Formats: sequence, C-alpha cells, structure tokens
Amino acid sequence: MTLLDTVVMQGLDSHGVLTADDKTLLLSLELNARRVTAGEVLWQEVADVDLFCVVKEGWAYSYRNLGNGSMQILKIYLPGDIIGMRDFGFSRRLAGVAMINEGVICPFSYQQLFELFARSSSLAAGIIATTVRQQAMLTERLVYLGRYAAHERLAHFLYELYLRLKRINAVEENGFFMPLSQEQIGDALGLSAVHVSRTFSMLRDEGLVERDRQHVVLPDPQALARLVEFNDTYIDESLPPAFQNFLSLNRIA
Repeated sequence: MTLLDTVVMQGLDSHGVLTADDKTLLLSLELNARRVTAGEVLWQEVADVDLFCVVKEGWAYSYRNLGNGSMQILKIYLPGDIIGMRDFGFSRRLAGVAMINEGVICPFSYQQLFELFARSSSLAAGIIATTVRQQAMLTERLVYLGRYAAHERLAHFLYELYLRLKRINAVEENGFFMPLSQEQIGDALGLSAVHVSRTFSMLRDEGLVERDRQHVVLPDPQALARLVEFNDTYIDESLPPAFQNFLSLNRIA
C-alpha cells in the first residue's frame, strides 16, 4: 500500500491534479522502507521529533502511558497511513507509537517533507487533508468514549475499522483481519479486557459480530451502523469538488 493508493491521492489523481513529478516526489517518501516486528516501538513519548513514516504493511498504534500504570491507545494506523504528522510543529512527541503486528514502514525526514511542500502545492494540500481527517477520527473517538455504553463503543470501533479497511480493499465478504488483542481494544475504548470479551459476546448473541481469533465478520454491517447511529461524514476521505477544482486550476507545472 503506497500513498498514491490512498483515497485522497487517488481523488487528486483522477481529477488530473497530480503531475508525473508529483507522483515521483510522493513515492520518494517511501524509498527507505524497513521491516519492523510486532510490538516494536517506533518512538517514545516526549522523544525528539525528527522523522515521520508511512505504514506500507502492518498495523500500528499511538498511545499515552498514564500515571496509574494504564495505557490509552489514541489511534490505530493501517497500511497507507502517515504516522507522526500530529507532531508536526512540535519539538517533542505528543505520543508514543508502536507496531501491533510485523510490517513495513517508510521513514522520512522534515527536510523531505519541506521539499515536497515547496515543490508541489497539490501534494501539500493532499497531505494536509489526510492529516485533518486523522484528527477528525480522534475527535469522534472522544465523543463516543464519553457518551456511549460499552457495547456501543465496541460497535462504533468495529464499524469504523470496517469502513477504513474497505477503503484499502482489505474486507472480503464483510470480514477482515484484526490483529488486536482484547487488552489493546480495551486500551482504545477505556474498558477492561474482561469487559471487552463480554461485550463481544453480547454483540455476537445479537447477530452483529462474529469473531474467530484475529478474524472479524460483520454479518450485517448496516445493522451495526444503525445501532450507534454511525455518521460517516468524518471518515469520508473524498475531497470536495471545489477543493480539487482549485488545485487543478492552480497547480504548479
């Protein structure tokens, strides 16, 4: 999965916004690919901000360690996502990042990012749009953690993953691979591992979710969406026509 395969960049490309030079420049962020292991920490909280990275294969998560010894998982990163842009403009990391399973990441530097911004207004706009959408997911997480019951939190979390994975063609017959432990799901949703297990059983009994280890099936995804009155506006990665038209008219040759 490359950045060119993401919905935002495909949208720009389909409207003729991206030039051949843009595509070459974007792919240059992925030249230094390296394999990473499950559980590997990519960077710690409050570390110096020196690199960003693209997830090419595998899943990762950002987190904060809390004073009571617990952890809050803030964001799940999937193939094609950029990690670290939330730290852009800060000298220290706002959160740690670790791999969930083994995979491949492509680190890139501030210098590479600034060069991209300077040479292509289209790519700069695309990356900003992608980053804003990641922030929107964090905002939505805050809403459902604060206002939903446990089964609604899990239902919302699973349906959001389903939509995100569907956009990268990682869903087959309403099923998908989810390499998250019950503890990790609990750390993302503010629940204990035991509570997560019970909530999965509740959703299974209602015919909404089937789970076999790391494989999840949503027999009726729309029923799950209706349960939490899911509004996918925040996860819709298509760019508005006016945005694309402006870039088409003002792109740098």
